[in-house]
Amino acid sequence: MRTATLGPTERVEALAAMAEQELDVLVVGAGVVGAGTALDAATRGLATGLVEARDWASGTSSRSSKLIHGGLRYLEMLDFALVREALKERGLLLERLAPHLVKPVPFLYPLQHKGWERFYAGSGVALYDAMSVSSGHGRGLPVHRHLSRRNALRVAPCLKKDALVGALQYYDAQMDDARFVATLVRTAASYGAKVASRARVIGFLREGERVVGARVQDVEAGAEYEIRARQIVNATGVWTDDTQALIGERGQFHVRASKGIHLVVPKDRIHSSTGLILRTEKSVLFVIPWGRHWIVGTTDTDWDLDKAHPAASSADIDYLLEHVNTVLAVPLTRDDVQGVYAGLRPLLAGESDATSMLSREHIVAHPVPGLVVVAGGKYTTYRVMAKDAVDEAVHGLDMRVAACVTEDVPLLGAEGYQALWNARARIAARTGLHVVRVEHLLNRYGSLTEELLDLIAADPGLGRPLAAADDYLRAEVVYAASHEGARHLDDVLTRRTRISIETFDRGTRSARECAELMAPVLGWDKTQIEKEIEHYEKRVEAERESQRQPDDLTADAARLGAPDIVPI
Repeated sequence: MRTATLGPTERVEALAAMAEQELDVLVVGAGVVGAGTALDAATRGLATGLVEARDWASGTSSRSSKLIHGGLRYLEMLDFALVREALKERGLLLERLAPHLVKPVPFLYPLQHKGWERFYAGSGVALYDAMSVSSGHGRGLPVHRHLSRRNALRVAPCLKKDALVGALQYYDAQMDDARFVATLVRTAASYGAKVASRARVIGFLREGERVVGARVQDVEAGAEYEIRARQIVNATGVWTDDTQALIGERGQFHVRASKGIHLVVPKDRIHSSTGLILRTEKSVLFVIPWGRHWIVGTTDTDWDLDKAHPAASSADIDYLLEHVNTVLAVPLTRDDVQGVYAGLRPLLAGESDATSMLSREHIVAHPVPGLVVVAGGKYTTYRVMAKDAVDEAVHGLDMRVAACVTEDVPLLGAEGYQALWNARARIAARTGLHVVRVEHLLNRYGSLTEELLDLIAADPGLGRPLAAADDYLRAEVVYAASHEGARHLDDVLTRRTRISIETFDRGTRSARECAELMAPVLGWDKTQIEKEIEHYEKRVEAERESQRQPDDLTADAARLGAPDIVPI
C-alpha cells in the first residue's frame, strides 16, 4: 500500500479531482470523527472526499485530554454499554490499529475514606478491568492494584500524606490527539480518499428536496468549487448546527458546547511515576504524564461564545490549580504553567442542564435526503461513530456496498512498527542519531520514520533538534509541510508538534526557525515568512491576554484580538 503525501501540490489536485466527478461520499469536517468517516468510506471502496475549513483537528480533536479510555466515571452513571464499547476500541487501538501512537498510562486514584470507599471504588475498577478483558482486546494492559498509603506515596511522592488513606492504581491509554487525526487523514488518502484542508463549505447544492453536493471555497486561493456527492456527511462537531443552517433546515437535535481547559507544567514540578485521577464536586481531574511535562485538566463549563478559539480565563486556570493543589505537597503556581489550551466538547443538547451530565453517546441522523449528520460521542469511539455514519449514508446509495472493515485496517505507520522498535539501536547506529531520538520518531510516525530518515540522509542538518524546542528535530517541521498537510506556521507549532504548549515561550522562539524550514516546501518568500511569524506571535499574545481576564466574556474578547488566518 502506498503512503499518501499531503503536500501543497496534492491539495490542489485533490480539490480539482473532487470537482471533476461525482463522489459517493463527501465528508465535511476533519476532526477525528470526520477523518475516521473518510477512512471507513474509502476502505469500503466508495469514492470519497474530505474537506476541512481550517487544519486537520484544528477544533476539538487537538484540544482533548489526550486519553484513549473507557470512561471510568460513566460506570458510576451506569452507562455500561458506552464503557464496554470504548474499552473494546481502546484495546483495538493499542493492539492492532495504532500501537505506535496509543500507549498505556497508569493512573493513581487516592482514597480519602477508610473501608467503604476502597470497596466501592475497587469494585468499579475491577468491573472496568473485567469489561476490558471480556471485550477480547484488553489483555495488553496490567490489571488494577490496591495500594496502602505508604506504597501509594512511594509511586507518587508528590501527594500530601493527609490527602489519602490508600489508593487504587489502574491503566488506561493516551495519544497525541492531533497527530492521531493527521495520521487518520493520511491513511484515508492512501486508500484513495481525496482530502483538502483550508477548504470551507459555504453552501449546499440542492435538487428539489435532495442535497446533491456542496459549494467549497479554497480559503487559501479564493477559488470556489462545486463538489457533487451522492451522500454528504456532516461531521463538524461543535459546528454541527452551523453547518446544518446552510441548508435552511431545522436540525433534529442540537449540539451544545462544553469548554474544557488544560494546563501543561514541567515534569519536575510533580514528583510521581504515575498519573493521578482526582474527584471534584463537578467531574474528575486528571494529572497525565506527557513526555517531559504533565497535563492537568479538565474543566467542564457551558460555552456559547467563539467556537474556533475558545479562551481559557484566569478563573479557569485558578480552578484547576486550586483543585490539584488540594492533594499536592508542593503546590503549583501560575509561574509553573508552561502552556494552556482550551477545547470544546460536542455534547448532545436537551438531556441535562449540567454539561458534565450530558450524554457522550452519539447520534446519527438523515435529516434530508443526501445529508447525514453524526454528532456527540467521545474521541475513543470515533471508529464506531464513523462506521454508523457510513452505514447511514449507504442507505442512500443505490448500490451494494461492503461492510465496515476498519477494525482490521491499521493506520499508517502501524505495520512494521514493532520490528523497527526492536531494531532501534541499529537504526541509531546507522543514522548517527541518538537512540532516544529514534524512539521519539518511532512513537510519533511508526514505520513512516523511514521517510524522515530519508530527509535527514539527504540533508544532515535536518537531523539537528530545533534550537528553542529540542524535543523535536528540524526534519519534523519539513515533513509536516511536505507530507502531512501543514499549510501555516500555526499548524506546525500547535498541532504537528506541540511546541505551543510545551515551552514557556509558547513557541515564539521557534517561530522563525520553523517558518524558514517550511518556506521552500510551501513556496513562501521573505514577506510571507514575516507574515507567518507576526501572525503566530499575535496569536500567542492574544491567548496570554485572554488568560489574564477574569471571565469567559472578557477572555473571549481578548482572544479574538488576533486575526484567524494568514493570507498567501
